Amino acid sequence: MRNALVRRTVLAASAVSLTLLVTACGGEKADTKADAKPSEAAATSAAPATKAKTTAELAGVLVVQADLPNHLVKPATPAEIAAAAGAKSDKPQCQPLVSAQSMNPVGTAAGTAGTKAVAKGKEPAADASAEEKLKAGLDALGSTVTSVSLHSYEGKGAAEAFATLKTAGTACAGGYTGGQGGDSLKITKVAPGAAVTAGDEALAYTVTGDADGEPMTMELVVVRKGSTLATFSAVSLAGAAEQPKDVVDVQVKKLG
Repeated sequence: MRNALVRRTVLAASAVSLTLLVTACGGEKADTKADAKPSEAAATSAAPATKAKTTAELAGVLVVQADLPNHLVKPATPAEIAAAAGAKSDKPQCQPLVSAQSMNPVGTAAGTAGTKAVAKGKEPAADASAEEKLKAGLDALGSTVTSVSLHSYEGKGAAEAFATLKTAGTACAGGYTGGQGGDSLKITKVAPGAAVTAGDEALAYTVTGDADGEPMTMELVVVRKGSTLATFSAVSLAGAAEQPKDVVDVQVKKLG
């Protein structure tokens, strides 16, 4: 057992740079540069044009600690926000996925807000052995961390951004490399994730990365509700993140 625990510790250490791609939260100012300009055909033409929410309005419907008792909800640090703003893909067609994983808007958003939700681990028993306490600590380290971001768009911008992400998932199925601040992560596969039924339309991807030779699977969920696009990017230092169903359900409900 001890060897297995040590191996998990090494895996966690090798994946630290990965969290930089998914732990920043939305700032006060929305991004004004589009990742990729969707074509008219790619946009969901049936989606009605709606009025965008402001950053202040989005902050008012963002999940908070009281909404998720089984998670620790906390904002990102200024350093994480600054680092995530520079997240880039080596393939232009995959930039929307990197942006979504980094909590940056796809396209030009009028308002933006975000936070992080860390699943709470199980506390060890009072009479637990030292090894059991070590295992509990490592399990806690491997808890799924979900970055939640809300971006609101004018007109049909949300539907167009959603369509762009849907197209990127297909175009980048074979992988890409995402990087920021001198760190990079090779993505080897993008595949459909467990189906999500929420909002006006939703999609889910399971993204597989190579962290120093160790496979890591991340979950990316995108939900459009009217003029707002909610993205949920989940990662675990243990190597395999769980789709954050509870977080998705609570956040989408707050969107109305």
